[in-house]
Amino acid sequence: MKHTVAIQGIRGSFHHKVAQDFFGEDVEVVACSSFQDVVNNLLKETATDAVMAIENSIAGSIIPNYALIDKNNLNIEGERYLEISQNLMAMPGQKLSDLKEVWSHPMALLQCNDFFQGHEHIRLVEQDDTAAAAMRIAESKTTGVGAIASKTAAQIYGLELLAEDIQTIKANSTRFFVLNTNGRTEADVPDKASVKFLTDHKRGSLAAVLNVMSDCRLNLTKIQSLPVIETPWKYAFFVDVTFEHYEDFEKAKKLLEIMAQQFKVLGEYKNRKS
Repeated sequence: MKHTVAIQGIRGSFHHKVAQDFFGEDVEVVACSSFQDVVNNLLKETATDAVMAIENSIAGSIIPNYALIDKNNLNIEGERYLEISQNLMAMPGQKLSDLKEVWSHPMALLQCNDFFQGHEHIRLVEQDDTAAAAMRIAESKTTGVGAIASKTAAQIYGLELLAEDIQTIKANSTRFFVLNTNGRTEADVPDKASVKFLTDHKRGSLAAVLNVMSDCRLNLTKIQSLPVIETPWKYAFFVDVTFEHYEDFEKAKKLLEIMAQQFKVLGEYKNRKS
């Protein structure tokens, strides 16, 4: 099957790198300006799959993306963890001292703030995407301006690396979901799942659900709450679990469908977190 993958950003972005890792180096991608645009391409079937960042080890969960997955009934077919390496690049033949500006996404600029403390002559300029900043410099052949992006972006757009791994916190990882609308999974036998449910407004309701998971030998690896917009002060819970035996998860599903409200499996896939 040929895959066309919707990604937030353009070729050379971190989403592009995840798509390559999951589907192969030559995967065809649809560049999107927002996560909503990513979802729209999937629903319109102009893309067969999508890549969506869901949490960062420093910044935490990207909460609106949980809502997008749930609202649009998307299926999580797999996950990937990517070490985020931020790199300074520019048109070939330049030095760091030649730069007057550096362009990148606001989060990338923030992550590299300490590096620029000793380079006050450089003005940091916010852009909508790391790879797009690199592409604009390359297309216009702009000198005196650098970009912060991935090494892949430097290779694709023909820019020269001036400094590598300039992020302040070196252990910086982002988790991505690979999504579809047809229920396909990359795992022959899944050992991880993401589920969503609501509970009664009664003491111990959430604890009872979590006890069922424990009794069924599921390992809770993440729990995230989101407000239910239509019902003030009521929350939906998004939970990730791992398991050694798929039969344990099947047993838990049957029990949770009875105990919890609006229980929903968002995806069953292979655990990629070692």
